[in-house]
Amino acid sequence: MDHPVTGEGITPDYLNRLFSWTGQPARVAAVRLAAAKTYGDEMVSTAGRAIVEVDYLPGAPENLPRRIVVKLARGVDDIMGPFYRNEVAFYGRLRRELTIEAPAALAAHYNPVSHRLGLVLEDLTARGATFPNVLQPISIAQLRGLLDTLAILHARYWNSPRFSSDLAWVETHLEGGVADLMNNLAPAYIQHEIDSQRFKSELVGMLGTTGDQLLAGVQAVQRHQANLSQTLLHGDTHLGNTYLLPGNRGGLLDWQLMVRGHPMHDVSYLITTALPIAERRRHERALLEHYLDRLVAAGVSSAPSFEDMFREFRRALVWGVYIGWLTTPIVNYGWEINVINHLRLTTAYVDHDTAGLVDEVR
Repeated sequence: MDHPVTGEGITPDYLNRLFSWTGQPARVAAVRLAAAKTYGDEMVSTAGRAIVEVDYLPGAPENLPRRIVVKLARGVDDIMGPFYRNEVAFYGRLRRELTIEAPAALAAHYNPVSHRLGLVLEDLTARGATFPNVLQPISIAQLRGLLDTLAILHARYWNSPRFSSDLAWVETHLEGGVADLMNNLAPAYIQHEIDSQRFKSELVGMLGTTGDQLLAGVQAVQRHQANLSQTLLHGDTHLGNTYLLPGNRGGLLDWQLMVRGHPMHDVSYLITTALPIAERRRHERALLEHYLDRLVAAGVSSAPSFEDMFREFRRALVWGVYIGWLTTPIVNYGWEINVINHLRLTTAYVDHDTAGLVDEVR
């Protein structure tokens, strides 16, 4: 089956076919599109989303959600296929075995011909969720809650032997469709951003580097960290891919870059994008200590030392600078969100001599 790229394509027939494909009965009688964000709305990066109100057929269970979120392929090209396939794999194959805070999925399907996804998720606002970005303050307590979620996820798969058996399908930063896209297709898009956006070329110049050198640095760090502790990563933990719940609990959205890798990839990117520069400088070491404490509490007895982890925390910043945001056009999130993420990441890159740490592993 194929999937729509606009909210208008979400019909009762479409949802019933999608639910039937995943083994559920056809129960949808009517739908109303409550809201939609698609590519070009300045709050969409790799996939759009629609909020849909649903009426069910008589006799349907009372506990079925009346509002759902449907993710939509961008529809502008097929380059995002590896991302969509990866996210559908997370929700279809892993979500049910996890106890972390992440959206519940009602249906998930990927079409390898059209490179589109069909993904139906719970409406998190029903549980009081809010969705932060860099334009809004986040408290240290809220950030600790997000780190708690990461620690539980990472502990669950810490150096797991399953990566050689039933989880061998999980991609790495070095191999798989997403890795191929990042290493072979994305660099041309990133160089276009550097060449066409003056503030990006100035930031790269301020770092004393080039797009090609940053790419080589990212690849060197990924090869290096592939030989260290491995776990399941969210893979794209900038603040805009999180949500906050009452009681300082936090969850993770948008699993398109899920990957097996080193935990500091997730932790470094989250802390650095979540906090204003001055706050990050004051709190990052204590926040890393908090994460390590929660990792041990979740059952990891072989965690590296703080200093070893902090070194990899600093080294991992090169990914956030290059892949995380140089690749992101203004149309995805708007001018201010784009610029602030760049400033936070490039400043941390300088603060931590990430260039020198990258050179150590080239």
